[in-house]
Amino acid sequence: MAQYQQQGQPEFNAKKALPVVIFVGIGLFLLIFWSSITVTIDSGQKGVLFHYFTGLERDKVYGEGMHFIAPWNKMIIYDVRLQELKEKMTSLSSNGLNITVDIAARYNPYADQIGNLHGEVKDYEQTAVINVLRSVARNVIGRYTPEEIYSTKRESIQTEIFEESKPIMAEKYVDLNMVFIRSIELPPTIKTAIENKLKQEQLAKEYDFKLVKAQKEAQRQKIEAEGKATANRIISASLTDKILKEKGILATLELANSPNSKVVVVGSGKDGLPMILGGNN
Repeated sequence: MAQYQQQGQPEFNAKKALPVVIFVGIGLFLLIFWSSITVTIDSGQKGVLFHYFTGLERDKVYGEGMHFIAPWNKMIIYDVRLQELKEKMTSLSSNGLNITVDIAARYNPYADQIGNLHGEVKDYEQTAVINVLRSVARNVIGRYTPEEIYSTKRESIQTEIFEESKPIMAEKYVDLNMVFIRSIELPPTIKTAIENKLKQEQLAKEYDFKLVKAQKEAQRQKIEAEGKATANRIISASLTDKILKEKGILATLELANSPNSKVVVVGSGKDGLPMILGGNN
């Protein structure tokens, strides 16, 4: 009976079971740690890898797609697409008045420098963008009066803020693309005074324009009148009695040929010119 049981039981083969155990173990490992060993970088993003044992891998930037990493390492992902920041701040003008300015900026991290950005700049949007923009904007606005800020120097202020902020942000691995002023708020009394002054200046410019236009028209009429007077003097000087009689005779002959002319008396008119009598009408 014992001999029968030994023959009916399959003999355990460790060599054959080992691959199965390994395969199952790998499957369980992947199932448990899949989220820790894989990372997906989406479109418009870049990644930089932090090694638990050796630190940040600054020189290598990981692009879009799935990447396998050791579960004890960490992938830091940055959005490198163009981003927009809107910042409202209060600044002092050159004469010490409070000016509220709403500024917008467009920027993005340098895609090939996110390793250095992560290693050197903490919270880069606050440190490298907002703080820099505030500092430079206040410095630039402080050079101008409220009237200049509100009316004539708006574009100049935008340009100066952009040109002075760009190299500072570049040192922090951020590319500044554009700066523009969305709105400017002045104290009500100052705003009213500036608007009234600008209105008066506009009326003065319109008056000056009308005055210059009238002066040019008067000059034109004077030149035209002088031209006519000169022409009349030349004509009068060239018209002698003989020329006038000759022109009168020619005119009389043309009238004589007219169907309305009936009788022409030669030499009976004033100054000896022919006289025409009669006519159909």
